[in-house]
Amino acid sequence: MIGGGGEEATATAPAAEGSQPLDWKFAQVFGERTAGEEVQEVDIISAIEFDRTGDHLATGDRGGRVVLFERTDTRDHGGHRRELERMDYSNGRHPEFRYKTEFQSHEPEFDYLKSLEIEEKINKIRWCQAANGALFLLSTNDKTIKFWKVQEKKVKKVCDLNMDLSRAMGNGPVVSSSISASSKSCMANGGCDERSSGYSSIDTSLPSGGLSSLRLPMVVTSHETSLVARCRRIYAHAHDYHINSISNNSDGETFISADDLRINLWNLEISNQSFNIVDVKPANMEDLTEVITSAEFHPTHCNTLAYSSSRGSIRLIDMRQSALCDSHSKLFEEPEVPGTRSFFTEIIASISDIKFAKDGRHILSRDYMTLKLWDINMDRGPVATFQVHEYLRPKLCDLYENDSIFDKFECCLSGDGHRVATGSYSNLFRVFGCSEGSTEATTLEASKNPMRRQVQTPTRPSKSLSTLPRVLRRGADTSGVDANGNAFDFTTKLLHLAWHPTENSIACAASNSLYMYYA
Repeated sequence: MIGGGGEEATATAPAAEGSQPLDWKFAQVFGERTAGEEVQEVDIISAIEFDRTGDHLATGDRGGRVVLFERTDTRDHGGHRRELERMDYSNGRHPEFRYKTEFQSHEPEFDYLKSLEIEEKINKIRWCQAANGALFLLSTNDKTIKFWKVQEKKVKKVCDLNMDLSRAMGNGPVVSSSISASSKSCMANGGCDERSSGYSSIDTSLPSGGLSSLRLPMVVTSHETSLVARCRRIYAHAHDYHINSISNNSDGETFISADDLRINLWNLEISNQSFNIVDVKPANMEDLTEVITSAEFHPTHCNTLAYSSSRGSIRLIDMRQSALCDSHSKLFEEPEVPGTRSFFTEIIASISDIKFAKDGRHILSRDYMTLKLWDINMDRGPVATFQVHEYLRPKLCDLYENDSIFDKFECCLSGDGHRVATGSYSNLFRVFGCSEGSTEATTLEASKNPMRRQVQTPTRPSKSLSTLPRVLRRGADTSGVDANGNAFDFTTKLLHLAWHPTENSIACAASNSLYMYYA
């Protein structure tokens, strides 16, 4: 990162790996809409997540469904592909995914005690460690978390109804004698009634020599396989407020779930109890000044997690300090510039999403106006700030009136930590380079031609924006129209996106469509 923000510093900064802008190309789309097609509310994608290997992708929608995709181009290379990736060898092919399966994760519910309707919408999906050829993942709506196992099972089919003739003949007399013995009832005159007392007048007697062939169904296991999703555990009744985050721990045994006021720690094997590790609820709710907006475990330190707040701060806590982590080990927040406070200051400062970098050294946060990159060893302020919605500052009043100012955009980092990305309006998303000396600030559209509405946004370092050392601010886009002169559409918003863990590939959701790009 550059220090102080002068043009000279930008010019003399050494070019680092990944400082050149990437050339993004369209790869695939699933669920593409035709012109004029009306989108059903239940089909709108509400969560996206790659697994740890990047070979599987999961999406959740507002209808409570989880859809899984699997990568297909890896089979051509097998284990050799990963060796080529480590050698930075390009095989010249973009990643290809195909539909794998889908299942209904959540159903709409009604809380009769609180007279509250609980939506089936999937808020978050998190992959767990795969085992024995099965996939495991967590999914949550506002109140209930579910642990799913997805596994291929061989299909059992009913074959011919005719059993082996020799076996059937051998069983004939036995069947005949047993049935005839039980079906005869003695009478007072010493005779026998050939009909069973429990049967109707229909003659059910068997031939004296038994049956020549017994017809029974035969169930055989075929070579075909079918994917079966089974809910292994349900973690419920632990949150009074809507769940906004779930995050797996690196120990592979525990995970956290967060709502507006509390963070709970769960063991994957135990669904009937959890431990409350963070509680920001005041004794008097009138004294409430902030709520929890997002929470995530450190990628490698199982005792460390971070959570963000509606006042723009991020707290790092160490679970080894106490059972209830009332105090934080580090606090990250940007000091307010004097004279800039307004009615919208706290609203636009609210952090909607945080992500740890793969190495755990940096945290990426998204508020309404900006992306911020924080170094966990530097709590004086962000090391880089990327302007995403600066052009909307004059329109904040209108955005407040139509509730768009409360939209919660997600963010993501590349696996190598050289780039960050987040969504915007008009189905646009932004990619920024965060390597030292990088000026990358690319605007892409979620369509088959991602560069169609490309906006050239030059780097604009400014000393007046902040006096904090090592701070970079750029990507400001002041116009209210795109490169083609079209006004931005605030009804089409790209809220959810995910970066492949090892490659420069991004999956993003535009309404009910899943778009994938590579560079």
